[in-house]
Amino acid sequence: MKKLRGLKLNHCKNTENFATIDFPLPKTVRIPMAMTMGAPCQPVVKAGDEVKVGQKIGDCDAPFSAPVHSGVSGKVTAISDYLTANGSVCKAVEIETDGLQTVSEEVKPPAVTDKESFIKAVRESGVCGLGGAGFPTHIKLSPKTPIDTLIINGAECEPYITADYREMLENPEDVIGGINLMKSQLGIKYAKLAIEENKPEAIKNFTEMAESDDTIDIVTLPSSYPQGAEKVIIYNSTGRIVMEGQLPSDVGVIVLNISTVAFIYRYMQTGMPLVTRRLTVDGNAVGEPKNLNVIIGTPFRELLEFCKTDMDSVKKLIGGGPMMGMSLYSADMSVVKTSNALIAVKSYDERKTSACIRCGRCVRVCPLGLMPADIDRAYKIRNIDELRELKVMLCMNCGSCTYVCPANRKLAETNQLAKTLIPRK
Repeated sequence: MKKLRGLKLNHCKNTENFATIDFPLPKTVRIPMAMTMGAPCQPVVKAGDEVKVGQKIGDCDAPFSAPVHSGVSGKVTAISDYLTANGSVCKAVEIETDGLQTVSEEVKPPAVTDKESFIKAVRESGVCGLGGAGFPTHIKLSPKTPIDTLIINGAECEPYITADYREMLENPEDVIGGINLMKSQLGIKYAKLAIEENKPEAIKNFTEMAESDDTIDIVTLPSSYPQGAEKVIIYNSTGRIVMEGQLPSDVGVIVLNISTVAFIYRYMQTGMPLVTRRLTVDGNAVGEPKNLNVIIGTPFRELLEFCKTDMDSVKKLIGGGPMMGMSLYSADMSVVKTSNALIAVKSYDERKTSACIRCGRCVRVCPLGLMPADIDRAYKIRNIDELRELKVMLCMNCGSCTYVCPANRKLAETNQLAKTLIPRK
């Protein structure tokens, strides 16, 4: 089967052989109430309250949301406003840790008797897409159409990030256990564990583990970007096409990140909600790159100092990968559920933009066959009908077009701005 086109990037997987280290308990944490694509939560604790590890501290009545839990025991010192990376403001619960890490009485394996109680338990765990998108997982597990295939996304195609790879190497039994749990609870017959070919050790291990199970297929994908994008991995794993306006469930597929699946398996055994996050700390300003297991709410600054970062030299901080991550306005921002990497750089190329030279590189590299230069022109003249014809809503903001543009045009950024002109149903 022909694969969708993409970029060949320098992988920069400097930490792929670095085992995960548990980051020391911080003195204080600041836990934002908005960490997913869903509606923000509201605090259910107040200043002065004592909290324990695993205790729910934020929730929301909206279906498209996931609760927030404390990863520490200690005293709530404040409920403050928190500016997120995307510019929105939410509440945050600030906690001074007591060093005891007393586990809450709420933490116990959930009672799961059927599909409905399983999905409810997933919601209560607070889990979302741990690949960086942050889509509430319980929503994904409640499609309106029949599902025959579960795709586990182990591509991790962005440079620097090795958090998912360490999950594969350090907790392979949890990954397989999570896959089987999903299949049995959701009534899905087949699963495809899709991994890029630059992770041979993980491919070998999982191939051996699934050798006697004909319902789990280990799919080796080419090492190209954006191999882990949802539409791309669905096509490259199954040949199915998710059309404009469709969801993966419309073609009989659910896609879950590999760390998400492993976490859900552990949650069902222990009842400990999502209160920690494995992330990669790297970049040319970082003296000792590492993979760290960190309590959610820990300031990024503490991670950078722990990794011997020259803070005075840092010119840019990126939460996530260099292609789709977001610039962070401060090192004092907090680790959140979707934090899979922190990249600190001391120099980067601020290239000057010039006129489009009509070379067509952006078209050739787009995995979905879009025409970014034409979208750019239609956006500038606010031609909404042409933007629709050019299928701008299909753009997944992978940034490939911007990366290859010799005129240094910010095409991916323009695509996202163009989407705002299309009226939503």
